[in-house]
Amino acid sequence: MVQYEPLQYLPSSEELPSSDETPVDNELQDLVPHLLKAILSIIWQERTDWFFGVDMGIYHERNVNPPAPIIPDGFLSLGVERFRTRAKGRTGRLSYVLWEENGILPVLVLEVISQTYGEEYGQKKIDYAELRILYYVIYDADRYQTRRGEPLEVYRLVDGVYIQQPGEPVWIPEIGLAIGREMGTYLGWTREWLFWYDEEGRKYLSPDEARQHAEERAERLAAQLRALGIEPEEV
Repeated sequence: MVQYEPLQYLPSSEELPSSDETPVDNELQDLVPHLLKAILSIIWQERTDWFFGVDMGIYHERNVNPPAPIIPDGFLSLGVERFRTRAKGRTGRLSYVLWEENGILPVLVLEVISQTYGEEYGQKKIDYAELRILYYVIYDADRYQTRRGEPLEVYRLVDGVYIQQPGEPVWIPEIGLAIGREMGTYLGWTREWLFWYDEEGRKYLSPDEARQHAEERAERLAAQLRALGIEPEEV
């Protein structure tokens, strides 16, 4: 008797489209999730059990024929390989294919609202709930949809329904981080961004801010050495 192996009949990531080739509506839809990913790359640099996708398709068994991925602006998965090896030894995901990730769903998805309404409060919310994504984050970076909700809304799935979480930043125990808004600098652009926070509400710095703080510490140390009559170059 031949045993049925359902996974062998599902397409691989090499066979599935890696993008729907739909351009983002504005620059922030790309930069906001990239900043969150960049911060994780700093604070979780020793960890290999997480992946943050930006504008990447999520494939699940219900949308295989025809292939129709769900594509959030950003998403975070835990308990997966940081750098996944594909066919022929190539490294890096083309898309996030659940049957290649041991069925591990993203714990959080992010949608950044643009000028053109993208169903963030409608069909996307339904789709993510049906897929059982635990946290759904909506960020209105430029206040395009002020009549629909608050600038930042974090929802948790409870009995199949998304319930908005109070406060800001919002603590997410499953991730061990909070998410919130604050003025900051990323790629030389100073404005309000989304940041990760620790349990005490302290913001994790962007790469720009971390570099600036390191330079300021170095300058203070150099000044202290000179005050002692020591040239920093001699140390």
